[in-house]
Amino acid sequence: MGRKEVFMGKAKFGIFGDGKEVAQLAMAKVFREGDIRSGYYRDQTFMFAIGELTLQQYFAQLYAHTDIEADPATAGRMMNGHYSTRSIDEQGKWKDLTKIKNSTTDISPTAGQMPRLVGLAYASKLYKHNPDLHYLTQFSNQGNEVAFGTIGNASTSEGMFFESVNAAGVLQIPMFISIWDDEYGISVPAEYQTTKGDISKILAGFQRTEEEAGFEIFRVNGWDYAGLCEVYVQAARVCRDEHVPVLVHVLEMTQPQGHSTSGSHERYKSKERLAWEHEHDCIKKMRQWMLENGFATAEELEAIEVKSKETVRIAKNTAWIAFMESMRADYESALHLLETAANESALYKTEITNIRELLVRTINPIRADAVVAVKKALRILRTESVQVKAQLQTWVKNAIAFNFQNYSSHLYSESAESALHVKAVKAVYKEDSPLLDGREVLKACFDDMLARDPRVFAIGEDVGKIGDVNQAFAGLQDKYGELRVTDTGIREVTIIGQGIGAALRGLRPIAEIQYLDYLIYALITLSDDLATLQYRTRGGQKAPVIIRTRGHRLEGVWHSGSPMSMILGSMRGIYVLVPRNMTQAAGFYNTMLQSDDAALIIECLNGYRLKEKLPANIGEFCVPLGIPEILREGTDVTIVTYGSMCRIVMEAAQQLERIGIYCEVIDVQTLLPFDIHHSIVQSVKRTSRVVFTDEDVPGGSTAFMMQKVLEEQDAYRWLDTKPRTIPAKEHRPAYATDGDYFSKPNTEDIFDVVYEMMHESDPAQFPAIY
Repeated sequence: MGRKEVFMGKAKFGIFGDGKEVAQLAMAKVFREGDIRSGYYRDQTFMFAIGELTLQQYFAQLYAHTDIEADPATAGRMMNGHYSTRSIDEQGKWKDLTKIKNSTTDISPTAGQMPRLVGLAYASKLYKHNPDLHYLTQFSNQGNEVAFGTIGNASTSEGMFFESVNAAGVLQIPMFISIWDDEYGISVPAEYQTTKGDISKILAGFQRTEEEAGFEIFRVNGWDYAGLCEVYVQAARVCRDEHVPVLVHVLEMTQPQGHSTSGSHERYKSKERLAWEHEHDCIKKMRQWMLENGFATAEELEAIEVKSKETVRIAKNTAWIAFMESMRADYESALHLLETAANESALYKTEITNIRELLVRTINPIRADAVVAVKKALRILRTESVQVKAQLQTWVKNAIAFNFQNYSSHLYSESAESALHVKAVKAVYKEDSPLLDGREVLKACFDDMLARDPRVFAIGEDVGKIGDVNQAFAGLQDKYGELRVTDTGIREVTIIGQGIGAALRGLRPIAEIQYLDYLIYALITLSDDLATLQYRTRGGQKAPVIIRTRGHRLEGVWHSGSPMSMILGSMRGIYVLVPRNMTQAAGFYNTMLQSDDAALIIECLNGYRLKEKLPANIGEFCVPLGIPEILREGTDVTIVTYGSMCRIVMEAAQQLERIGIYCEVIDVQTLLPFDIHHSIVQSVKRTSRVVFTDEDVPGGSTAFMMQKVLEEQDAYRWLDTKPRTIPAKEHRPAYATDGDYFSKPNTEDIFDVVYEMMHESDPAQFPAIY
């Protein structure tokens, strides 16, 4: 029925879980309250079976109904087949997850659910083995929960799958993977996907033994209901009771409707394969099994089938009517206003009548149809004064605002715990406040965080035993134990996934990516999963991960990168904080720990050995987001920057002052959000000149900052000369001191650009230098 709805034009796209039904029934039997799923778009039967998806909700998602009650999984924001439960209530507070059969929200990218699955299972390990977490009874029953993951056989070819399997084997966590194997990945058969054409065969080395930890691996056919039930009971017991990862490879599955409504599988499957799939359809085989074992008669099953089809038909029709009714008021009011406009217009009656008639004739009109019609009418009426024009304008404004909530809300948290609500608390210094290396300031901050909040833990490469490569966690593993400060393998994707999954279960991870350059390894998980999480659930789930990394100036092609435009273009939904020193970084860590937002905090690579005073309130002071700081006041040129560039710019400003040029230096502090009170334009009003500089490529984040200030803040109105950007070169930074100097902006670059601007304004006072 869903496929027909797409072909009738009532839905845009359909992807379905046919051929996987029986195995999902078996999995549902062992899935308990408190357990949590990280699956993909074939799992409709499982969601029905655990009672977290109704038939009407299923069709509401197919139609993209934007009401949360109609589609609680995504509120119409994702295509059908993407499931989730709501772990957050209307006020943004956590529900009791131990009383829910939980599902994290699906994403389409193949294997993208796997990194998160590692973190969901890892949380159970922490809840089990850390007694300080046992009070968090709304999140876990002392780690008794299993994280269930599902994936198609072709998607196991992705690197994220192998990395996740390896991480789970190392961590020994209750992670239960089901592989739905129909021997294809769209049109590509298994022999092109997998060595030996069989994923569990090549994973056999992960099988645990009496001497070595690993996975428990099972194989079972997807049409064998009795065998499936037996395997799933055994596998779930091992996973839950022993905290051992398990993998169930479900073979001989089918996909009767092909991959999706985009095409038919008759195009690429042989007649023999199609005949085999017809005979081995799991519902047909289960029907035979029920008849052979006397569980039902043919007449009883036929009656069930007839009743089921009618039940589905009613649910489909009810969902469609509700979807259309949700838009009817706007549609009818638009028609009424257009009719009034046609009657009032002395010049354009025919044109507006035609617009209205086109809207009337539109089959299954949606919200955009009414908006387009009203906007067209307003364009025509722009030169004519009619009484209804104001009502039409109000209608458009209301429609845009209403649909912003439908389609653009919850990119970030909108709860009372939003990072934007955390108030600034200034750092306090005493006469005897010690002067320390920046790394020691951070260590004091992390020490305080770990001491005051047992939910906090830190993971990453070299974070544990040696206290990270720059020593900000030095000695903290010995103090708090391996569960709190933990080394990981070289596996950036699952470090982030470990953080996401644990945060989804109420913990507060600090997930470290050792260098900013290495963030690229984890970019798809950050961009597709974490950054979209609150948005794609319309506030139904949250994962307040703090991602810690270090970047900007140091030495070499892969250890001094600053790919900020890549981050800004792909990670909206995660706040991006760019502190200039370790004290500011500590303030940001304190801020984010109070919030329910995710954030990326980029520390300055060359700042760990620079001296800073230790605030007396190291665990309490907070740096607010989106509030730039003026580091130096001036009247001639505004220079906007952040991070390690602050020191370069300040040195250049001092040199410029010696020749009579006074620069106002502004540290934006955060790129997302950016200057939420539009304070930078006030500086430009004073100086009439502006420079944007950082270590990204030309046209990168300097262009981003320029757009924010000149366009959004209208600062262009106050300029007396063209704005300048001073980025790094287009290539990666070269090695050694000279490589850094000639690859990235330096003090002389800043000096020369600012001097040139002043030369343009007053060549007599500032004659050409070169």
